[in-house]
Amino acid sequence: MKKFVSARWLAALLLLAATALVAGCGDNPYHTTQYNYAGRAIPPSKLTERVLVVLGNSSALTSGAAQIIDAQRDIRFNVYQPNSTFPIGGFSTTGLPLQLFNYPEQQIGVVFANDRSVGTISYATEAFTSATLASSVFATLPTSLFVPSDRAFAYAAEETSGLFLVDDLGAGVQYNFSLPGAYRVAVNPAHTVVLIMTRNTDNVYRLLRLNTGQTPPAGAVDCQPLNLPVYCVLPVGSSQANGTISEPAFHRPQYAYFSPDGSQAYILSCGRECGGTGTDAQPAIHFANTASLRTDAYPTSATYTTPIVQTVNVPGATAAISDGSTVYVAGQQLLSDGYFSGVLSVLPSGATAPSGTYSISDGTHTKMLFADDNTLWIGSQNCASGERQAKGQNYNCLSVFNTSAKTANVVPNVTPGGSPTVPNPNENLDPYYYGSLTGICWVEGQHKIYTAYGGQVHAFHTADSSELDNTDITVQGTAIDVGYMDASTNVAN
Repeated sequence: MKKFVSARWLAALLLLAATALVAGCGDNPYHTTQYNYAGRAIPPSKLTERVLVVLGNSSALTSGAAQIIDAQRDIRFNVYQPNSTFPIGGFSTTGLPLQLFNYPEQQIGVVFANDRSVGTISYATEAFTSATLASSVFATLPTSLFVPSDRAFAYAAEETSGLFLVDDLGAGVQYNFSLPGAYRVAVNPAHTVVLIMTRNTDNVYRLLRLNTGQTPPAGAVDCQPLNLPVYCVLPVGSSQANGTISEPAFHRPQYAYFSPDGSQAYILSCGRECGGTGTDAQPAIHFANTASLRTDAYPTSATYTTPIVQTVNVPGATAAISDGSTVYVAGQQLLSDGYFSGVLSVLPSGATAPSGTYSISDGTHTKMLFADDNTLWIGSQNCASGERQAKGQNYNCLSVFNTSAKTANVVPNVTPGGSPTVPNPNENLDPYYYGSLTGICWVEGQHKIYTAYGGQVHAFHTADSSELDNTDITVQGTAIDVGYMDASTNVAN
């Protein structure tokens, strides 16, 4: 009997020793050092690979919410508590979130909602920290908004009210410029170049800041305040002292992107896709030197010098991105059967024509992102009414282009009416179509991207574009946008 009791106690002691040994070895999936990448503080969640998901209709009480997904493990919950989540503390909006400005270098995210509010999320504390702008700042809901990473200003186009707004957040002063049809603003990261496009016209305007007491240029369409102007809006092409307009030949300009070194703006003429006809039907990308577009570039010369250094016609142009040596342009071309078809144009530096064009998803292209394994990902919206759908082809809204192999595919890889079907259907249970893609981010070095795709979260491998099982990353509500919170730079995502 004594031997039996002793053996039992010995077994218990061994079990306790083994447990202590495991604990002592640090068996903790959230074990971290004091600081994360580039000295960033470890957040409350202890996660080091985070994807922020901005949500709409997440509950009956709020229209907007935000939560974090563990992008290292591809789960939305704590490993010890399967029913838990990582919500952004204190975040809610009465309106539906529309856009996320992701600034991992500054450890913030700026969220714009359709209640005309603009709020800030701290990535360090994983909490809503402040309202950058109140809804009263805007006369109507902006159709386009840009808030730079320093949050010193906000720039908005209010098409309904015919206004372009500059909000100096530091000084607490707003400037409203009368610009009928203003519907897009394109701003470089340093907000030293601010461009405005007007609906159904061939005009591009730029913002000019005046020195104290400086006379407004003759070509300005509006200056504010009227008594002692601080800013003016003038057409791109008005660079003479006498105000003569020599507008470059834009064709329904739709947006502008900027080169990685900041020296050029890529102004996109949307052409036929944006309602252009006749001479306005041709899509193109216009390469413009930013030096003469800057907010401090006051027109002094009597001789006009165009900022456009090169124009290249392309089949379609609504979005663009550059890796420094090649510019990729996405858009749609109108085919002879009357349907629009998605197309990607590849333009090596200095090229006078695309070196190649590739079939991609139909729809309005707005998202382009580089990722691992030589991949470029392209997202669009409203893809179910183009050439692909009409011809019974894969008409989903996400495309991947291999920049090395020069091949393009629509993702997920399905054929309507056949097999296979989409791996992880959304709530609509459509076996062949996810819906519009409204958000995309690259989880650096992990060989995967995350998307807000058809209102749900879907993630894909960059090596072969296959989809990860999204069972453990689905969210309650409508996924509207995503951002990789721990990216090395703002440019990466």
